[in-house]
Amino acid sequence: MTTKAKKARALIEGKPALIVIDIQKSTFIDDSVERSIDNMPGYKDRMIAARALVDAAHDADIPVIFIQEIHRSDLIDFGRELDGDEDVHCLDDDPRTAVAQEEMGFRKGDYIVPKRRYSAFFGTDFEILLRGLKVDTLILCGGLTDVCVHYTFVDGHQSDYFCRVVEDCVGGSSVDAHEAALRAMEYLQTGAVQDRETMQRAMASHAQTGPS
Repeated sequence: MTTKAKKARALIEGKPALIVIDIQKSTFIDDSVERSIDNMPGYKDRMIAARALVDAAHDADIPVIFIQEIHRSDLIDFGRELDGDEDVHCLDDDPRTAVAQEEMGFRKGDYIVPKRRYSAFFGTDFEILLRGLKVDTLILCGGLTDVCVHYTFVDGHQSDYFCRVVEDCVGGSSVDAHEAALRAMEYLQTGAVQDRETMQRAMASHAQTGPS
């Protein structure tokens, strides 16, 4: 284990944005035992818990960006995505693909960024939006911890954003995969993995004191 001294980072550095990853209608209206994508036990409850983060961000005047996985109904843009465990999902003509706006407290002024791949950065205007908003810290919630959340975190890290993931507001394909992904993200940025209550307090403090 390294013993190199590290500079302590603030939980929120500069200007934050809340990134709500792939919390879509399917989570709330599809209770099928057999799903196109595996979800860990308690997944839905973790997505419901993320609503508190959205409300806290709104209260703190922090931008909220909803990421939506969506694919053309002719399947032309799936690429290699179906070569693994996942089946066809998030088609543009399926009502389950819509962002869960009512359930997540979506407001006028929030943003939606559609994506065709796992990372919110890949092939989207996400980073253009972040630059326009002058964002420094990404606060991540949603799913899957081990796929879309993890890959968005990694791309954010490699683009020099401060990245935080709210461990009780993300859910993985399995408990093991969820926990492994959290460890991988914490490895990249010490202090990245936080719980919801801690993050809500940080948001409220940011609203009072402004950027660190």
